[in-house]
Amino acid sequence: MKQPAGVQAEGRTPSASPQIELRGAGVRYGDFWALKDVSLSVSPGERVALVGPSGAGKSTLLSLMNGTAAPSEGSVELFGRDLGSLGPAELRRTQARIGTIHQQFDLVGPLRVIHNVNAGRLAGWSTLRAIRSLVLPLEVASTRQALTRVGLAGKLYERTDRLSGGERQRVALARVMVQDPAAILADEPISSLDPVRGEEVMGLLRDLSAELGRTLVTSLHVFEYALSHCDRVVGLRAGRILFDSPSAEVTPEMSRELYRIDPQ
Repeated sequence: MKQPAGVQAEGRTPSASPQIELRGAGVRYGDFWALKDVSLSVSPGERVALVGPSGAGKSTLLSLMNGTAAPSEGSVELFGRDLGSLGPAELRRTQARIGTIHQQFDLVGPLRVIHNVNAGRLAGWSTLRAIRSLVLPLEVASTRQALTRVGLAGKLYERTDRLSGGERQRVALARVMVQDPAAILADEPISSLDPVRGEEVMGLLRDLSAELGRTLVTSLHVFEYALSHCDRVVGLRAGRILFDSPSAEVTPEMSRELYRIDPQ
């Protein structure tokens, strides 16, 4: 059943303290609105898929959610704190509670896998500790444990640029695991993977968020994965929310409306 933008879908248990909340948020670049009047609330433990055609605003919305983009209008709150009211140090501390997996993984290819995974700990490390770890890796046991959970137990000291695309995506997952964030944001995490590897990575994301009790918000270009791996689907079109619904209630008509091609 189609839901108005910003209205919580029926049957979803509301939370007194949403982890992520946008109120009338928009992002403007010159005369172009990448997002407009977006109101959205994400509660702890939810698995939310953002779907829509290219240019719908999915990546921009995730950038608002992790504080790397500022709204041109409206407000964004993380963990009950309005990001617009925070100073630089407070903003960094709040952002550290969000783990983000980017489309291009943001890994340093020539570095060993252990160093790329340990990058997830940098927000809690001093500069000296971070430099020391490049010479003599720290937290080896817990890093190996994270890699074991994503199926890369034997890759601890492998050069990251020698891994396949699917393996590098798993390194990015392990990095988020050691960061231990309250919420995970994933921007098109399977866009560069073949169907088999894409299914594996989506399954890992779903299982890790369930096992660790973490919130997951992911943008996806494969609509079927949104329905099968997430509990809630938010459809974006032309920078606005077209629907916000439990995945079990998303209909083929909603999908067709989301991806329709307008006449020129």
